[in-house]
Amino acid sequence: MSDSIAAARAAIEAGTLTAVELAESQLARIAATDGAIGAWESLDASNVKDQAKRADDAGCPGLIGGIGIGVKDIIATDDHPTSAGTPIYADHRPSEDATCVTRLRASGAFVFGKTVTTPLAYMDPSRTRNPWNGAHSPGGSSSGSAAAVAAGHVLATIGTQTNGSIIRPAAYCGVVGYKPTVGVISVAGVHPFAPTFDTVGTFARTVADAARVASALTDRGRIAPAALPAHRPRFAWLAKFPWVEPDYETLRALAHALDALRDAADIVPIAVPSAWKDAKATHRTLMLKEGSEVLGALQTRERERLTPAINAAIDDGHAISSEAHRDAIVARERGIAFFTGWLDEYDAVLAPSAPSTAPRGLDTTGDPSCCSLWSLLGFPAISIPAGLVDGLPIGLQLAAPQGRDDSLLSAAVWCEERIAFRGLHAR
Repeated sequence: MSDSIAAARAAIEAGTLTAVELAESQLARIAATDGAIGAWESLDASNVKDQAKRADDAGCPGLIGGIGIGVKDIIATDDHPTSAGTPIYADHRPSEDATCVTRLRASGAFVFGKTVTTPLAYMDPSRTRNPWNGAHSPGGSSSGSAAAVAAGHVLATIGTQTNGSIIRPAAYCGVVGYKPTVGVISVAGVHPFAPTFDTVGTFARTVADAARVASALTDRGRIAPAALPAHRPRFAWLAKFPWVEPDYETLRALAHALDALRDAADIVPIAVPSAWKDAKATHRTLMLKEGSEVLGALQTRERERLTPAINAAIDDGHAISSEAHRDAIVARERGIAFFTGWLDEYDAVLAPSAPSTAPRGLDTTGDPSCCSLWSLLGFPAISIPAGLVDGLPIGLQLAAPQGRDDSLLSAAVWCEERIAFRGLHAR
């Protein structure tokens, strides 16, 4: 069965595949594999088949017509519960879809089911396991969204990122994870954590598919529906950040990936200037301060049912002074201006998606530190699979200044073609 939206759409248009046939093959794979993975929070097979039949009856019109998409369980859907990963909202039934889901349906797609998220999309692990090796983390907080694509359950999913919640699980699970420029996709109807940073993004097996779904979720023209490869791109290579250095095996694997790019691209090593060594701390200050404001009332009502990590984050946010908060806001604004100019001459900056492969054990979601700078700045970023270390995938992250999503996606397609990674489902 099709491994990409592009292939599925071509087959549907040619009359050699129906939406029902695609959905049934995906449901069979879920039945065979999800017991060991746990990617799905809410999934009704009969509803999936009904929606696929409706799509077939309508002729599967639209950019992603007839394709079932997994939706992270902090995003409101009127036909599925939205629990946000916490028993506090276990029975919550939204009265209407989030804006991004409304646009998803308008593009001809349907909600296949809700994918597992960590509680309130924070750092506590979920029950999801890494499809490559169930003893390892799938990342967070979009754990189920990344795992479902990696396992071949669906062709694409929607997730969110506040710090590293798309890029990191994409890297750990060996799929493409795309976080657009902040604000390009509406977050109306998405359970908030830190509104300055909360960003809706997509997971898929290819850059083109991730771009196609993201395009369907935006205002028309904000992201092109077709990502075309760049012409001899110029890249910056950022091997580490002042606050984290990837391990030797990850850097060695990424060096092999870069070797596949060097013959046809200019790659210039750079380092984050020391003046910005506190950028991760700035992100944390703003994230926790906003988190305490957004979740403070919930904590007052439900402290005993919130996890210790979430309570600690809210408490830490309350302790941040107004002066420290203002300083962080100013630092972010200065950072956007500086890094926009600093990266202007490059098609994208390349960097590790995570400091290592997925950590062993299910008591952590891993380290988001390689994502913090781009999340702070609201820059678009994408992780593409770039190799394996001890049987687990590693990701190459590309980022660019705000608003340069199309050129970033073009650069990512160019890299993807040359690295030619084969995913778990294709093996």
